[in-house]
Amino acid sequence: MAAQFGRRLRRGATTTAVAAVAVAALSASQGPGAVLASDGGGGDQRTAGSAPSDDSVATGNSPYYTDLPPLVTPNKPGASTNLPITGTAESGIPASVLAAYKKAQQSIASSDAACRLPWQLLAAIGKVESGQARGGRVDANGTTFSPILGPVLNGQGFAMIKDTDNGAYDGDSTHDRAVGPMQFIPSTWATWGQDGNDDGRKDPNNIYDAALAAGHYLCAGSRDLSLAADLDRAVLSYNHSNEYLRTVRSWFDYYKRGTHEVPDGTGVVPPSLDGGTDPSPDPGTSPSPTAPAKPKPDPKPSKPGGGSSDPKPSTPPSTPPPKPSQMLADLENAGTGALTATAGDAFAERIKVRAENSLGGPLAKVSVTFTIAGDTDARFEGGKSAVTLTTGSDGTVTAPVLRAGETTGEFTVRAIATGRSLPAVAYTATVTARQADAIARTDDKALTAAPGAEFADAVEVKATYKGAIASGVAVTATMITDGDTPAENDKGPYFKDADGNTVRTLTELKTDADGTLRLPKIYADDTAGTYKLRLTTEGGATVVIELTVEAPAA
Repeated sequence: MAAQFGRRLRRGATTTAVAAVAVAALSASQGPGAVLASDGGGGDQRTAGSAPSDDSVATGNSPYYTDLPPLVTPNKPGASTNLPITGTAESGIPASVLAAYKKAQQSIASSDAACRLPWQLLAAIGKVESGQARGGRVDANGTTFSPILGPVLNGQGFAMIKDTDNGAYDGDSTHDRAVGPMQFIPSTWATWGQDGNDDGRKDPNNIYDAALAAGHYLCAGSRDLSLAADLDRAVLSYNHSNEYLRTVRSWFDYYKRGTHEVPDGTGVVPPSLDGGTDPSPDPGTSPSPTAPAKPKPDPKPSKPGGGSSDPKPSTPPSTPPPKPSQMLADLENAGTGALTATAGDAFAERIKVRAENSLGGPLAKVSVTFTIAGDTDARFEGGKSAVTLTTGSDGTVTAPVLRAGETTGEFTVRAIATGRSLPAVAYTATVTARQADAIARTDDKALTAAPGAEFADAVEVKATYKGAIASGVAVTATMITDGDTPAENDKGPYFKDADGNTVRTLTELKTDADGTLRLPKIYADDTAGTYKLRLTTEGGATVVIELTVEAPAA
């Protein structure tokens, strides 16, 4: 039988003792044991009890799975490492997850070949941190169907790490939580986050992004991961615990002996007893990361060499399963319409979701987290990018007013049942540029200049939309030719760019708070004549202004 520890344990003497016994048993059975570098070699291999501050490690020293590999080698001597899907589930790695690890290895081999990062190390960490993204429950792009969140790091049984991301990644604006299949705390992700699947985003819940970020983190400095001491330092920098190092090392050696690909979603997920990164509590209940359930009646020592923490273990009474009317079965859109707004304005539509029980009826008191994702500066009322609310008696909950920023384009708002494994409800929101339907000069002075001189009077215009002031509207100014299809003129009046070069088109101009725009200075070349300046707003409003270049009267 394989030596398995189907629980996710906290830091401390208890887990160190359990893992030490398990690793000893593993080595004695000729399983894939863990060979550790000497503690005295690197100077930074401290015990769990003397770990550095939590914000100096990738995961914030959050809990992890302590399950050890099976004692049976996944590959027979001489067999191919590309075993068929019919291999054992425990040694298999879900297809997208395995592809992400190998892609990260190739990427880092190109950018930092001296590091010699093996994909099996990423696989070992991914197994210990999240059970390979909860057994490969990811979509076609490699993003987990719902966020993988560690416990709240509020100092109650775990480390104390105050919020560093305003809840953008973990949905918690008070404390941090480790996020994603590789369990980065938000402050570490802000530094090391990567775009591993080339979609233009850095998402800790995407296995390609997270695997590449983990690879860069492990390769920090001048580490050569083919050296045992450097590899140990890298793993300890990820989660500073010798127990963690031994567990990762055992899986690393196991995967080096061989593994195979299994379909996404069919991988083995280690059972969790304290609500860590696998938020899959019994249906209808809420996870309690700070109050772990009691372990099953396997007594365990309270300290190395000590006695049982429960001298009279007994099987806890069984809890009756929740009724179907209490079980959360689905989270769905509750009739939210199209989400569109002009830059700087509030979205008229409010995002609303409905929680349903197993009978299809409404379910109250379900915690729902709304999170803004994508390249946007849109925020919920109060400037938050993530908020957590609870459904009412009708099973619905409505997000706060969403306000557009100045960044135009599309972004996504996701609603998830906090701490549950249900798919997120995604909404696409669109921010359009501010518009004007009219633009005109603020005066009617003739605009003239002598050849080779500058125009004495500035050009000032005002933009409106439906008769109201149109502030912040983009305007393009172009010197144009005559004719039915005007083009940019190559002679006559011109502007100067920041380097003093001649330009005849200006972009990135915007009206101010009262809808007015004053153009930069305009210069005349040596060619006399009458020329045209066209100003066009976002929204299609246009005004054409005459500029005259002539010698002054004698």
